Amino acid sequence: MTVRPRLEVLDGLRFVAALAVVAYHFTAMDRVWGRPADAVFPAQPAAYGWLGVHLFFLISGFVICMSSWGRRVGAFLLSRAVRLYPAYWFSVVAIVVVLTVWPNVHHPVDGSGALVNLTMFHEPLGVRPVAEVYWTLWAELRFYLLFALVVWRGLTYRRVVTFCVVWLGAVTAAKVVAADGSLVHQVLMTDYAPLFTGGIGCYLLHRFGPTLVSWGIVVASFVLSVPAVMYRAGLESDPGEVVPRWPAVALLAVCFLLIAAVALGGLSRLRGRWLVVVGATTYPLYLLHLDLGGTMLRLLREHLPAPLLVVMVTGVMVLLAWLVHRYVERPVARALRRAGTRSPHDTDARVPVG
Repeated sequence: MTVRPRLEVLDGLRFVAALAVVAYHFTAMDRVWGRPADAVFPAQPAAYGWLGVHLFFLISGFVICMSSWGRRVGAFLLSRAVRLYPAYWFSVVAIVVVLTVWPNVHHPVDGSGALVNLTMFHEPLGVRPVAEVYWTLWAELRFYLLFALVVWRGLTYRRVVTFCVVWLGAVTAAKVVAADGSLVHQVLMTDYAPLFTGGIGCYLLHRFGPTLVSWGIVVASFVLSVPAVMYRAGLESDPGEVVPRWPAVALLAVCFLLIAAVALGGLSRLRGRWLVVVGATTYPLYLLHLDLGGTMLRLLREHLPAPLLVVMVTGVMVLLAWLVHRYVERPVARALRRAGTRSPHDTDARVPVG
């Protein structure tokens, strides 16, 4: 199996996406302050920071396609488990403990609920998530399971294109004929599927060069992503308030353009070990920031100016995320990899952590 050079700029973009989500939650979410957030930050500087999740999903489509090329389905699924579970298990335990002591952001789930959360399948089982941000993990898992069908057959340009075309076609049909909130929408992830296929299309541009088909997947994915983004932008408004939706669409376009630029080498000069280091903090930061960082904001809100407090808490959360990566994620991932590998000489079972 050919090892392709690491695109370090993607690690940096992951970190940017995580910071956007952190900024959104820390400046626009009422419950972390115990009062309306727009009274604390009247200008709402990160009002569209929720689009960081959309950038995450685009990067995921790109990276999953890249890292699974030439792998068998068992190695692919093991690699995803190794990547997702160690920091996730830590976050479940840490958040339950913190919210049990300081139930300021929200009340913790009970013991049985926490145990179900450890499986990461709490949503289909109807159990309340330990942390609100876990909803994205269920979206990722569904994407992995769908993409595993292609990995099982073996990735080729034609098969990946077919996967994207069929998925986007099914999403389009579901939006026309299926009732909102139905099982069809949940299985197909109609609001977020175009982000994953957009990332996959960009990887095809990167691996095989620009083609009309690959560009068609990227453009169609963007077009199909717009309605959901406009709808979400409308949800950000208070009763009677009109929130402009065009900035959300413009920022979505920027996200697509950034990943396309990575695919075509336009950002190739952005490299360095530091990008890998900050990128490694992204996943633990995303998992922990709202409940642990939000609790810190709530406890310290009367002692420091809000902008300074947000900067300080964000810095603490980034440091904590790095510690979790270094002393939890990496050693547990190594143990899981050893347990799941049939033989240390089995090349098909070797698993990337990134």
